[in-house]
Amino acid sequence: MKNKENDITTIFGLTVRELRVEAGYSQEDFAHICKLHRTYIGAIERGEKNVTIVTAKKIAVAFGISLSSLLLNVEKKISNTGATND
Repeated sequence: MKNKENDITTIFGLTVRELRVEAGYSQEDFAHICKLHRTYIGAIERGEKNVTIVTAKKIAVAFGISLSSLLLNVEKKISNTGATND
C-alpha cells in the first residue's frame, strides 16, 4: 500500500502550499497569477495532481523563483522524508 505522506506529488503540493502561504497569497489569487484554476491549485497542494513541467514552471514564475529552485525545495523535503515517486 502506498504511503501518501511520502509520495512525491504530495511533497510537491506541500511545498507549493508552504511557499504560497509564506508569500501571502490565497489559492484564488495565486491561481490567477499562475493562470491556472483555483481548484487545480488546490488539487496540486493536496497531492492529487501530478503536474507537468510547464505547470511547475508557471508556479515557479509566480513565486519569482527559478524552476530549479522550486524543485530544489521539493528535493530537500524528499530527502528529509524518504519520499518516492512510486
